[in-house]
Amino acid sequence: MQKALTEMNVQLHRVISDITGTTGMAIIEAIVSGERNPTKLAALKDQHIRASCTSIAAALTGDYRPELVFILSQELALYKFYQTQITECDFQIEQCLARFTDKIDVKINPLGKPKRRGKKQPGNAPQFDLRTHLYRITGVDFTQINGFGALTVLVILSEVGLDPSRFPTARAFRFLVGIMSW
Repeated sequence: MQKALTEMNVQLHRVISDITGTTGMAIIEAIVSGERNPTKLAALKDQHIRASCTSIAAALTGDYRPELVFILSQELALYKFYQTQITECDFQIEQCLARFTDKIDVKINPLGKPKRRGKKQPGNAPQFDLRTHLYRITGVDFTQINGFGALTVLVILSEVGLDPSRFPTARAFRFLVGIMSW
């Protein structure tokens, strides 16, 4: 979508940080639906966007040739399709994790607060509570380790498995995973 917008000389990425966020998607969908007035498009901004409506409108002044809008509509359709595919993958991953045996009952031993406070999850993070699933099947909250988010823990566990007895020492585990202790 970014390339299509650039070809249209629409500089939306200069005034909002994520064109696939609430504001970006609202503006792109309005453009594809036929809206061309930069002021009306800028009025679609979310309240959390710091840029003013004037600066957004200036960035939305571009060349809305039909063939470029068509390309943008095709890219928007592909983006939505891929998001659907990702959601289906997330569902399958959650179903797979649900089949693992519980090593801890999260109702009796609830998961503590996450170590990372105030940080936004990455855009590729699953749309389900991955951290709780990992805690339930391992009995340990690995996300309390500095630098370990739920996705990192999932990748490591998928590579090394759930049997810690395979590693005679913590150093053997670090060596395998590639984590160096300082």
